[in-house]
Amino acid sequence: MKILKKSLLFLLLAFILFVGYLFINTLGFNSKQISVTPVTPAVGNPQAIDHFAEALKIRTVSPEKSIDFDSLQFGKFNHFLAETYPLVDSLLDKKIFNSFSHLYKWQGSDSDLKPIILMGHLDVVPVIEKNLSEWKVDPWAGTIRNDTIWGRGTIDDKVGVVGIMEAVEQLLSQNFKPKRTMYFAFGHDEEIGGRNGAVAMANYLQQQGVKAEYVLDEGGVISEGLVPDMTKEVALIGTAEKGYLSLNLNIRIEGGHSSMPGKETAIDVMSNAITALKNNPLPAKITIPLEQFMEYLGPEMPFLNKMVFANKSVLGPILLNVYESTSSGNAQIRTTTSPTIFNSGVKDNIIPMTASATVNFRILPETTSDDVIAHVKRIINDDRITITKGSFVSEPSKLSATDNAQFNTLNTTILQLFPEVIVTPYLVVGGTDSRHYGEVTDNIYRFSPIHLNKHSQKSFHGLNERVAVSDFYDAIAFYVQLIQNSNQ
Repeated sequence: MKILKKSLLFLLLAFILFVGYLFINTLGFNSKQISVTPVTPAVGNPQAIDHFAEALKIRTVSPEKSIDFDSLQFGKFNHFLAETYPLVDSLLDKKIFNSFSHLYKWQGSDSDLKPIILMGHLDVVPVIEKNLSEWKVDPWAGTIRNDTIWGRGTIDDKVGVVGIMEAVEQLLSQNFKPKRTMYFAFGHDEEIGGRNGAVAMANYLQQQGVKAEYVLDEGGVISEGLVPDMTKEVALIGTAEKGYLSLNLNIRIEGGHSSMPGKETAIDVMSNAITALKNNPLPAKITIPLEQFMEYLGPEMPFLNKMVFANKSVLGPILLNVYESTSSGNAQIRTTTSPTIFNSGVKDNIIPMTASATVNFRILPETTSDDVIAHVKRIINDDRITITKGSFVSEPSKLSATDNAQFNTLNTTILQLFPEVIVTPYLVVGGTDSRHYGEVTDNIYRFSPIHLNKHSQKSFHGLNERVAVSDFYDAIAFYVQLIQNSNQ
């Protein structure tokens, strides 16, 4: 009996010490938010929204098949930029790559300062013809309704291209003279990998010996209700992005008549392989970008959330379970597995001899495409299935720092214009053109000064893509402020 009492006392003491440890860590989990004096946004050109609408009317679609590329539309966008922004076109050095990607250089007065690069892309994804009836407005009309502008490209990413151009044109009209040289890079094929746009421009800058202070591209936004348990808006600055890999799976075995099926068919084998991959995903883990996300957001959250984030070293399994419970959370903690194409069969009474599938993986930092391929081969474990890489492969990006002047400039600019938001670094689960600039700078950040909620988030690459008119003008003010802050 004495032994039992001692054991219970020991367990009680251990529990008290553990809880005490959790509380001490929580109480010492201090805010990383900085104090910034808000500024009055620069007044934008009232005609800017009309310029944005014109840009949206130009169907700069990046199609999957190169034969469907409409060069006339991209030529129209070339003309739009030159005619709409005459000061940018005449006063800045301009180079065009592969006919449709634009690189502008605004020479600074101090050659000792490293340049900055602001990026965007002018191409958009297609509008699926059969879904046109589900759009509330014509996606190619640049319609302004109820203080919102609608159309393909409003979020992704003509708001960035037009926002930057409006900001630069405005500063030029005010005779602003930068100390630091600035580049503005707008690719025309980001949606299909950026080979003819961002890759060409990044290679050119590298050949010129350019080493940038920082690069800013799309990727993060101001989140409205997208971060669980956060009542305040959250400005998400992407400090890293996941890699991209598609694997093509193929099998060829004996077919025949559907009235006499064998033990397994090509469809059976391929279906089993896909099921095995879905049931055995790559392992979940807390990477450095997620740790940083917790360090910035944790102190701003309700107490229980704060306690869990403050003690991630011991409560890691609980955190992983929480993140795994949602698709957006799961994407933050593991390399995702997404079967996207499946083909087999030509007739209902013929057992097909072949089956093929494509599986897309978004690769977590600290993982490589070779790691993914090895995992796939191990899980499928069937020599009859051949596995080949897709035409485009991108490894996860390097991690950009948050404890430097470059991140602080971006952080400060956001809070000057959006003083009520919480700022945090985070991992971008999609891909951006900025991944091609890794040799040009060590500091790549991904942020667009627009608000997204659970409804508007679904609209880019989807139905009824749109942004608030106020967001568009905020974007112009943001780029004006950022350029000014980067030249102090």
